[in-house]
Amino acid sequence: MPSSDLLSSATALSDRIVSLRRAIHAEPELGLHTPLTRDKVRAALAHLPLEWRSGPSTTGEVAVLKGGKPAQPGRGRVLLRGDMDALPMPEHTGLDFASTIDGRMHACGHDTHTAMLAGAAEVLCARKDDLAGEVMFMFQPGEEGYHGARFMLDDGLLGGTQADPLPDAAFALHIMPNAPHGVIGGKAGPLLAAADQFDITVKGRGGHASMPHDTLDPVPAACAIVTALQAMVTRRFNAADAVVVTVTRIDAGTAHNVIADHATLRGTIRTLSPSHRTKAQQFMREVAQNISAAHGLSAEVEITEGFPVTICDGRAVSLGRRVTYDILGPECWRELPAPIMGAEDFAYVLEQVPGAMFFLGVAPSGENWSQCCAIHSSRMMVDEAALPRGTAILAGCATRFLDQGFAD
Repeated sequence: MPSSDLLSSATALSDRIVSLRRAIHAEPELGLHTPLTRDKVRAALAHLPLEWRSGPSTTGEVAVLKGGKPAQPGRGRVLLRGDMDALPMPEHTGLDFASTIDGRMHACGHDTHTAMLAGAAEVLCARKDDLAGEVMFMFQPGEEGYHGARFMLDDGLLGGTQADPLPDAAFALHIMPNAPHGVIGGKAGPLLAAADQFDITVKGRGGHASMPHDTLDPVPAACAIVTALQAMVTRRFNAADAVVVTVTRIDAGTAHNVIADHATLRGTIRTLSPSHRTKAQQFMREVAQNISAAHGLSAEVEITEGFPVTICDGRAVSLGRRVTYDILGPECWRELPAPIMGAEDFAYVLEQVPGAMFFLGVAPSGENWSQCCAIHSSRMMVDEAALPRGTAILAGCATRFLDQGFAD
């Protein structure tokens, strides 16, 4: 199956891909339940020979395409994933199809991910008879902190039994609005960080602000903890295996002349390896509790674990590179020099299935992409002309894997 045919087929579907993207963008949904988005996808793909799976925990669905040729051992089932949920934030793009729901916006590109995946389903269904095995199209809600991929795995929608095994490989695309138009980026190993949240409560004894000696003031201790956490990162971790600890919020007190009974610190921990993730949590507790004790106070540390590290299989990245070369040309591949400290719940899939996530640049062609608004900006824009390229890359990863597996 010539790779150029995949791009031609995807380009022919441009209007459908863009139409679906805009419909989803105008009605963004949050969390694990995105019924409007699910129904739009089902309607767009209703004419295709797909078998649909759903589960009790989310409105996520998996569409299965069974090829016309026998599956080959070790490469008979491949998964392609697109996420569907939006962010709880306003939109300031001024687009004709901007969000019609106040306080919600598709500012991370999940509308494009879903539309490109639906396009890939169209392209591959047209080649059904030539496929040796199955393609699973994972339409997933709840990526923005809700662990949607984990729920879909737990519901068995991706398989996991002897009769219904997990896929042999998994691929996903994520757009980048401040990256060159139509360029694909990827890297083997850690691609995105694990993301955990922390809440530290420093407990003291409040009183009158003019008489601090009669109190146990939690604020100086809280400030010392903030500084010590930064020193902890730079002095207890190898900089080659990045760790980021950021305090994003400090709360204490009620008035100018009142020393508070307690102070709270909130923030995020980002790590690129399971060992550093464990150590960062341990060291954070030690820092907070020991500094508080030195001030005659106590501290409670609560850590809420988020997504694990997104680790891409080197074989899958190599496959994606070859697909990009064939479909778009070598000039459209970028080997990423370092991981990105954002997080992705596709990591849950990659913990169990070898695969990779790639980035697709969607900055306007010919413009200074570095000046474009990034993801999670209320003014984030997408050059929709790049979307058929994403559809072709997803379809190309699926067909190459079913044809050849991870072989060079």
